[in-house]
Amino acid sequence: MLFNPIRRKEIERPSSRGHRTRPVVLRCRDGTRLSGWLLTPKTPGPHAAAIYFGGRSEEVSWTVRDAQRMFPGMLVLAINYRGYGDSHGSPGERQMIDDGKVLYDWLLASGRHIDPGRIAIVGRSLGSSVALQVAARRPVAALVLITPFDSVLAMVKKRLPSVPVSLVLRHRFESIKVAPKVTTPVLVLRAESDDIVPQVHTDILVAELPNVVSDEVVPESNHLNIPYLDETQEHILKFMQGQLFHRPALTVAPLRHMPEERLLKEIAEVQLGPEVNESDVGEEAEPEAWPAQQESNLRPTA
Repeated sequence: MLFNPIRRKEIERPSSRGHRTRPVVLRCRDGTRLSGWLLTPKTPGPHAAAIYFGGRSEEVSWTVRDAQRMFPGMLVLAINYRGYGDSHGSPGERQMIDDGKVLYDWLLASGRHIDPGRIAIVGRSLGSSVALQVAARRPVAALVLITPFDSVLAMVKKRLPSVPVSLVLRHRFESIKVAPKVTTPVLVLRAESDDIVPQVHTDILVAELPNVVSDEVVPESNHLNIPYLDETQEHILKFMQGQLFHRPALTVAPLRHMPEERLLKEIAEVQLGPEVNESDVGEEAEPEAWPAQQESNLRPTA
């Protein structure tokens, strides 16, 4: 089975010591509620930003805890896929990619003091394919791919050569098809021992990416522990610093790729919960609702 939705949070009420941490729920027009966290730096903006896409068996609350180590001074959006964590619905390739584009568009349009020329995307394993698909369709200043692959279809074919996989596999995640279109600077992080993604499938993908800045093997890592390791997080931090803070920002026309009227059709409502701190105890307050129909909530600030 390709998807392994994890409902239980790794951390029940995560917070980042370097950010203002708030739960966020986006209700899509089809009624599906996507849940996760929005982390905002405690310093004035505009800020660089990062969007995180997890793996097939990953609930993303841990990224909130570790955000200060990887994304200091950056706004961070970490949302669970459909069927994962508190997000509703069922996962699927088309839905994950469409939701990823909507998350990017909402973040850029939400008026949260974001520098549109300094948006990064991080994708792990299955999420690396989502990240690539979004980066192929949206302006991205930096892209991190953790244990990426060329295509789920290709990996399954190699493992099951006698099965007519092409006829039965619905969710193919063919990153290789969009890789040549992604001119964004890329950091590739591989596991030293990976029994899920064979190195050859990463090699094939990397060969098609036009702008791989660094391709690293993380010592003592495997497919499951790689994102949590100090060396992985240090690689991400250094790459973000180099690409987002020590280079000119991209020139991005706000919402040029996504007319505001279309975004209003994609998201019906956004709810932001109260800020979460490590010392917080007791009952949580009611979330703050942002009806997406109100243009003022979606129009970018100057």
